[in-house]
Amino acid sequence: MTSVADLLTNDRLPGNYFAVDAYVRGDLEMGLLENRQGDRLIALSETFIQAIYSGLDKETGQAARLVLFNCGRWWGKSFYTRFCEQLSEYYEMAIAEMPMLEFLQALQQCWITHGWGKVDLDQTYQHRGFLVINSWNSPFAKHAPQWDYPACYLEAGVLASFFSQLTGRDLHCVQTTCESLGADCNRFILGLPQRLERVETMVPNSDHDAILRQLCH
Repeated sequence: MTSVADLLTNDRLPGNYFAVDAYVRGDLEMGLLENRQGDRLIALSETFIQAIYSGLDKETGQAARLVLFNCGRWWGKSFYTRFCEQLSEYYEMAIAEMPMLEFLQALQQCWITHGWGKVDLDQTYQHRGFLVINSWNSPFAKHAPQWDYPACYLEAGVLASFFSQLTGRDLHCVQTTCESLGADCNRFILGLPQRLERVETMVPNSDHDAILRQLCH
């Protein structure tokens, strides 16, 4: 809680670091996008995302899913590092010292600002060793090919890597529902790899709630 004394000594009240108006800065004449630190941002077009899917599908077949997931894990490591550095500098405290509510709000706003849609964490099954993550309006789901299984493998890799580094444990992430298949949102389950081994085979034939019941049984 901010005190009057704090206001007298520090005239800056930190808001959400990733607020769109403050975080994204552009130069229309130069065609550049930067964040508030001056780092370059890249805008991915619909055509580019579609080309990633079609190119990998043509070149690697079913292995495209593994390629996307591994790319997401690699990307997620860099994302986590930048995320923590930016927040620590802005709020003048280590990530471990941040209130959980502020940390989650920053992550949710970061997801929106980077154009990945909306994300929310469901901790209902945390005591059983699982974290459920829901996302909406994912560009990767929107522009995915007509696969008969969830298509957000890149996001699953990012989430697995991000929360592995946050918790200090090697975590895996499996998507159980996808907007590309008509679901109301994209649902992901995070947990230890050995506990999620059978989920991949369950996804085509079981709904999200049924999968969680079997995992927690």
